[in-house]
Amino acid sequence: MKFLLVEDNIDLANAIASRMRLDGHVIDHAEKLEDASAFVATGDYDLILLDINLPDGDGRSFLEHHRTTDLDTPVIILTARSQVSDRIGSLDLGADDYVTKPFDHAELEARCRAVLRRKSGNAKTTIEVGGVVFNPVAGHLTVGGEAVTMRNRELRLLELFLNAPGQIFSKNKLADRLFSYDEDVSDNAIEVYIGRLRKHLSASDLRITTLRGLGYRLDHDG
Repeated sequence: MKFLLVEDNIDLANAIASRMRLDGHVIDHAEKLEDASAFVATGDYDLILLDINLPDGDGRSFLEHHRTTDLDTPVIILTARSQVSDRIGSLDLGADDYVTKPFDHAELEARCRAVLRRKSGNAKTTIEVGGVVFNPVAGHLTVGGEAVTMRNRELRLLELFLNAPGQIFSKNKLADRLFSYDEDVSDNAIEVYIGRLRKHLSASDLRITTLRGLGYRLDHDG
């Protein structure tokens, strides 16, 4: 998954980003609302973690603005404000959840998973299709009944395809979802990850089809 973290406390932001990257997520970090808006305008995110008190304004104004422009990316508010009225106000503006600082990182991770499950309309944590059983939360994968060990980016690439079977992903789209804004990535890198994923899925009924000039698509032969 790719997250946007909007937080001006550098120590807290680094701690959150480090934990999320250990789970294989891609994190872009914005310290100001201006930067956050630029990220949203140029990239796609699965989840936004949004502080309220930022150097150039109130995070709730960012949330309200982007909800009125049909941005449906889930948003979890991060704030030191604990009053019930603050929570209700943020939820009414379109926030999907609310975490009060200080918080336990394990709780934040659990809330992220819950929000993402609600967004997908699926309360289950395991995806089962074509001989593949995949738990993206635990990073567990079996293919044809055999456990398969994969690197984090390979797991996230598989998750992208499994969540959108039949959808065409261009190389640029895959690069945007698998790498953060400040990482350099080549077309060859995407081809390498696609090649590895094909090998992992070889014992299943799933295949990744190359559509010349367009990108890649996950197909089910069963």
